[in-house]
Amino acid sequence: MLTFTIRRLLLAIPTLLFISLVIFLLLELAPGDPMSQVPLTVPPEVKQKMREALGADQPMFFRYMLWLKQFFIIEPLHILGAITGIDLAGDAQRIISWQSRSPVADIIAQRIPQTLTVIGAAYVIGVLIALPIGIYSAYRQYSWFDQLGTFISMIGFSVPTFFTGVLLIVIFSVNLGWFPSIYDTTLKVTDWASFLKQVKQMVLPVSVLALYNAAQISRYMRSSMLDNLGQDYVRTARSVGMTERVVVLRDVLRNSMIPVVTVIALGIPTIFGGAIITEQVFKVNGLGQLLISAIHANDLPMVQTLTFIFAILIVLFNLIADVLYGILDPRIRYD
Repeated sequence: MLTFTIRRLLLAIPTLLFISLVIFLLLELAPGDPMSQVPLTVPPEVKQKMREALGADQPMFFRYMLWLKQFFIIEPLHILGAITGIDLAGDAQRIISWQSRSPVADIIAQRIPQTLTVIGAAYVIGVLIALPIGIYSAYRQYSWFDQLGTFISMIGFSVPTFFTGVLLIVIFSVNLGWFPSIYDTTLKVTDWASFLKQVKQMVLPVSVLALYNAAQISRYMRSSMLDNLGQDYVRTARSVGMTERVVVLRDVLRNSMIPVVTVIALGIPTIFGGAIITEQVFKVNGLGQLLISAIHANDLPMVQTLTFIFAILIVLFNLIADVLYGILDPRIRYD
């Protein structure tokens, strides 16, 4: 397992470099100007100096190599320096946002708490709801519980999140007035009252995303459980006197989790990417909203940095899913 992990990590290096090059070229060849947000009253010579200060006048290859150096060396040194209190990077040039003229890493760090709080909580709740529903639906196939779970899952997976979000806002915010329709990112939890207010404003966006995630994962869980419940080893386990609880929750569930682990692991990067549409509906000031605003403003450093971070997370959690395969199923050996 260790050899396989090291080999996959080494293989990830050229993979990520190729992805970074593709992202950089796509954004560079796309139309856009870092000075597009500057007022028309600013003289052209001042705009040129601003473009030079941002490094936008440099050759494409030079800007790509500089961005790689900043992403993999300078920014990590700044993060370590902020943690340890030691200035490790000095005055080295950081990745600067064309929109806000601030370091990209600092802006991302400000947005991550909102995304993890809302999107992360929704994903965890969705997984915790989906697994027992999928298991029981498969065990009681064609029962009323299975039919109801299938119906709700089809609705949750088929209806787009922007429609579900607006529908919940109309019902529970506009008509009933139970929950706020706009997420207040400036709220700080300092006492019990502010904690309850934080929970109330999280209910609607978390419900929308949890329904979507639970609908998807429960279908995978049910299908995988049904495949394993009909296997010979299940009949053998029952014939030797094992209790139904042990057969289902130990043997069948462990083998059924193998394909579901892939779905769960590959869904984790979406937490950091943020549910872009849902964040727009509820005005959650997270990473998804940051990416949309950066695209609108032609903020290429912000867009390519965020996109590359998402790519790293996908490659990383692909590896984690493969490692979990070997843990869940002893028959799988990579070495």
